[in-house]
Amino acid sequence: MRRYRRMSREAVVGLPGRSVVYDRERLDVWGAAPGEARPVFVFLHGGYWMALSRHDSAFMARSLNDRGIATVVPDYTLAPEATLEEIVRQVRASIAWIHREGGAFGLDPGRIVVGGSSAGGHLTGMLMVDGWQREFGVPDDVVKAAMPFSGLFDIRPITRTYVNDTIRLDLAGAAALSPLLLPAGRRFPVVLVVAGHDGSGFVEQSRRFQDHWGPAAELMVVPDRDHFDVVLDLAASDTAVSRALIKLIRSV
Repeated sequence: MRRYRRMSREAVVGLPGRSVVYDRERLDVWGAAPGEARPVFVFLHGGYWMALSRHDSAFMARSLNDRGIATVVPDYTLAPEATLEEIVRQVRASIAWIHREGGAFGLDPGRIVVGGSSAGGHLTGMLMVDGWQREFGVPDDVVKAAMPFSGLFDIRPITRTYVNDTIRLDLAGAAALSPLLLPAGRRFPVVLVVAGHDGSGFVEQSRRFQDHWGPAAELMVVPDRDHFDVVLDLAASDTAVSRALIKLIRSV
């Protein structure tokens, strides 16, 4: 956790950046300036929906900036102050903000790619599925591609863990918030990343979601990484994960 914060601070030194309010929460825009139209990577932090923040989540900003790509890192209200339904609503609102307002900050609303780690991978999945876009006034294809890391795509098992002491979901509520169980009609390019030393449950969740998403989904297993450090490979330009993200963004 300390590395996330330290590397994020180091990555944004000297980069153009703005912190703005969306829907009563904040997001940071890094590596873009008015007059540009840069593709956008939106990163959603993990922490089982109840820890971490945008301040721990910008470690990829410099590497992406060097390739002409902006980074947007939203905060969301953490549980138990917010329900998981509200957290999902907030991250969807962040995408709607980028689509409506991002152009004034140098972002290209037509090239939004989303990603996140662990619980952030779950939230990424909730941005990938169909059915929410009309409520927020955005096109069905507002998200063009995605890269979830060690994502939770069927969260029903959470109801049997200590996490549920804070999240407080029943099985029906968990099913309604599980991307694996929700419609995925528009299948855009996705890279599902897991670590070679990830927990077996996380690997199985990504394999199942790959099957659910179909041929547009690629599973990338990163050797010699674990659940917590695999996402830090985005901070360097010469890793397989970073190269895969650049390829994904340039494909949209």
